[in-house]
Amino acid sequence: MSAVAPPHILVVDDEPQIHRFLGPALEAAGYAPMRAATMAEGLRLAAERSPALVLLDLGLPDGDGKLAIPKLRRFTDAPVVVLSARDQEAEKVASLDAGADDYVEKPFALGELLARIRAALRRAGAASRSPTETVIRAGALEVDLGRRTARVEGREPLKLTPREWDLLAALVRGGEGRVVTQRQLLTAVWGPAHVEDAQYLRVYVGHLRQKLGPAAGLIRTEPGVGYRFGAE
Repeated sequence: MSAVAPPHILVVDDEPQIHRFLGPALEAAGYAPMRAATMAEGLRLAAERSPALVLLDLGLPDGDGKLAIPKLRRFTDAPVVVLSARDQEAEKVASLDAGADDYVEKPFALGELLARIRAALRRAGAASRSPTETVIRAGALEVDLGRRTARVEGREPLKLTPREWDLLAALVRGGEGRVVTQRQLLTAVWGPAHVEDAQYLRVYVGHLRQKLGPAAGLIRTEPGVGYRFGAE
């Protein structure tokens, strides 16, 4: 029986020291790293080699890495994790709104980055295995997207308003552990006319957490960016 090939991870970064550091670390963690120093090279390798995940720097010599994200999405559903020294909230939000799955600031701890990679690959694997799954379980919470019901610890369905349900469903559909930005949530729940109404979101997240009770911790705040659904 032939051995299973390790997942390929494409690292798009123009800093040689990043490749020298990440290459051996990814190999030791069971991945097969590929390297690119420009956006054009990264897009070419992604199209030719179909990596399982892309680590993408924003400050590339041939353009802002954010511009590569929608181009990647034309031919791959592989998770995109942004690695960047830009720590402004606006950069994080713009990257996530462009289609990135996660954002890790430089300098980063290797253990945290590897954990983010594992989480992104788990989400991608779950999505590909069960594209029509409607019942999602996380901790004490069970969400049935088909029946539009949510239960905590197996009790009676929670009494959620239509807006509260839409908010919970948007978080759940975003994927466990993935950041869903304020703009994405506001568009999904209230429509594009309300993308600036962050106060709506804060109020309804508060209401939803109250009703979730012991499962309230499954909705985690990413200050200034959005929210993550799932256990720590």
